[in-house]
Amino acid sequence: MGEGPLMLLDSASLWFRAFYGVPSSLTAQDGTPVNAVRGFCDMVARLVRARQPSSVVACLDRDWRPAFRVRAIPSYKAHRVDTSSGVDPSDPTVGGGPDAEAAPPELGVQVPIILDVLAAAGIPTAGAEGYEADDVIGTLCATEASQPIEVVSGDRDLLQLVRDEPAPTRIVYIARGVAKYEVYGPEEVAARYGVPVSRAGDGYAEMAMLRGDPSDGLPGVPGVGEKTASQVVSKFDSWADLVGAVVEGGDPRLSSAVRAKLVKAAQYLTVAPGVVRVAADAPIDWTGSTRSLPHEAVDADRLAELAQRWSLTGSVDRLSAALAGREG
Repeated sequence: MGEGPLMLLDSASLWFRAFYGVPSSLTAQDGTPVNAVRGFCDMVARLVRARQPSSVVACLDRDWRPAFRVRAIPSYKAHRVDTSSGVDPSDPTVGGGPDAEAAPPELGVQVPIILDVLAAAGIPTAGAEGYEADDVIGTLCATEASQPIEVVSGDRDLLQLVRDEPAPTRIVYIARGVAKYEVYGPEEVAARYGVPVSRAGDGYAEMAMLRGDPSDGLPGVPGVGEKTASQVVSKFDSWADLVGAVVEGGDPRLSSAVRAKLVKAAQYLTVAPGVVRVAADAPIDWTGSTRSLPHEAVDADRLAELAQRWSLTGSVDRLSAALAGREG
């Protein structure tokens, strides 16, 4: 397959999209839903064929709502918490386990099957206790000094990772589906969001802090939308430079109206970086014995057993063929 990029999968992003994009009528012989499993396998197969990576890592959420983020901004993902058991979404200890997130149970039963298939196929997984998959991806990007990286996700938060050096990092953005993926690097992020190309990744993160993100429960700065946020970010060399101008005042790069809004949000501006920016030092734990693309299953018997038990033969065959570089 030749030398290709390191492909990092935002696994939950893929299996959520598979679950909602593949008919729920697909079940195993015992009635267990397998639409997310089949969709996930087919997505990975298609991506491997299209992008020709030299290695693939499935990155996992060990904590989908880390306490350090909730302590900083209690509303962080609070709307996704399953409150049926009476938990308090503002409690920073709420998160971590799959039962705490309001996700369909029909998807929850499929995640262990997906992980079993990955293990048998030989695709390693990476996670970090107390961290999200985004942080695992950020850490792997931060520690890679030479090999090009492609991050597969439908989460635009990861656009903050685009860079050209030291290891070129691109986001394979699948929000519109794997068949219509878009590849974002610094130039594409700058063109789409109006941030400086010279620091497109950091600029995107800073713009996102100001704009906020209702889907993650991030309030942003009231009265500052995406256009204003990108204009503000483009006038400063760093977040520290911007915050300094807010605190000191009198900086011609900030209008009095915009500065007044930022001053009112001073506390938020202090804590937002720790929530929005992905970690670069998560303590990663691995499963799998190899980082190279598995051209054949590490446990072919187990993979065949899983395919038979869960009615996955077609999807598993396509995944195996893609990993081996065969037509399938």
